[in-house]
Amino acid sequence: MTVRGRAPRTWRAAAAGLCLLFLPPLAGCAGRTAADPVTAEVQRVLDRRSAALLGHDETAFGATGARTAYVRLRALPLASWAYRVTALRHAGSGATADTELRYRVAGYDSAPVTVRRTLTLRRDGGRWYVTGDRPAAKTGQQLWDQGRVTAVSGAHSLVLGTGRSAAELRRYARLADRAVPAVSAAWGTAWTRRLVVLVPRSLAGMAGLLGSPASGYRGIAAVTTGEAGSPGRTPADRVVVNPEAYAVLGEVGKQVVLTHETTHVATRAQTTAATPLWLSEGYADWIGYLGTGRTPAEAAPELARAVRDGKAPAALPTDRDFAFSGDPTRLAQAYEGGWLACRMIAAQWGESRLGDFYRAVGAHGERAGALADALHRVLGTTPEAFTARWRAYVRDQLG
Repeated sequence: MTVRGRAPRTWRAAAAGLCLLFLPPLAGCAGRTAADPVTAEVQRVLDRRSAALLGHDETAFGATGARTAYVRLRALPLASWAYRVTALRHAGSGATADTELRYRVAGYDSAPVTVRRTLTLRRDGGRWYVTGDRPAAKTGQQLWDQGRVTAVSGAHSLVLGTGRSAAELRRYARLADRAVPAVSAAWGTAWTRRLVVLVPRSLAGMAGLLGSPASGYRGIAAVTTGEAGSPGRTPADRVVVNPEAYAVLGEVGKQVVLTHETTHVATRAQTTAATPLWLSEGYADWIGYLGTGRTPAEAAPELARAVRDGKAPAALPTDRDFAFSGDPTRLAQAYEGGWLACRMIAAQWGESRLGDFYRAVGAHGERAGALADALHRVLGTTPEAFTARWRAYVRDQLG
């Protein structure tokens, strides 16, 4: 999904989070794979390099090549780390290896994260040494590609940053540690209840992690990456912060953003192709705003302006309304409209029924019929009646 943002006029606009739905990682496992003796030799070097990193043995790591990666990675709590060579191009004393790197962050990843990496090597004295390790073409960076990683652990969170002090990262951890129980109180505890937050140095760093142009995320405070609809052994989601947009928010805004993104982590397994964006984003905002004391007019300023101007929406937001490449006012109104729809369900049917409705929609394998069926079974209404009720609610709350 391609997204674009804007510089926020209010903290609410910047709080509009987005759950990016990534395709499942490639299957694979580390180990020796090729009959080519050079490939097998390179694989053995990478196996030794991985073992040295996991064993915190900088000397042994240095014996396999450049130490830059060790310095950048040594604060990252790793449960596993392994390369698998998938292709090797070598000529004379040089080689380039295409690899799959599978790694797991201890205590957070239930299964390895799989990324493609390109390694360069040189042969010296009859042995191969790693001289470079970079993301493969058309893939995003990893945090350590941007510099030395600093890690701060919270009660429910792990915050990883580059170019950030430990004191600054601890502030993110405190917000994350408040977000996790807040989401559990509303959604339930049937999720990992642990959060990994990535804080790069800049907006450009955020874009590098997501493998997209920086212009697509300007003004967007944070996004969540993860594979939707996957309740099995999948890696932990990552909340990626845009430190430039996040910095302009007040304390309430910062908490709303992180709680919103945490909601995406908690609901990932129940968020499927059947789930409209007004529901997934509206529900995340609904939990994010709980307990903040924000009135509808304060939390939905763009929609309130439209109502005052006699331009109240006639229909629930479509997925297209959430496109960051579109009109920023329309985008803000889409988030606000989704939030008000979820707020209405919680107020008129009950908070537990809202969660049931979310799960019922996501339980469908495809979009067609999912909303109508869930509205009928859980809320006892129809799409037409629900939309009419929502329109009246919007006018009542914002008029």
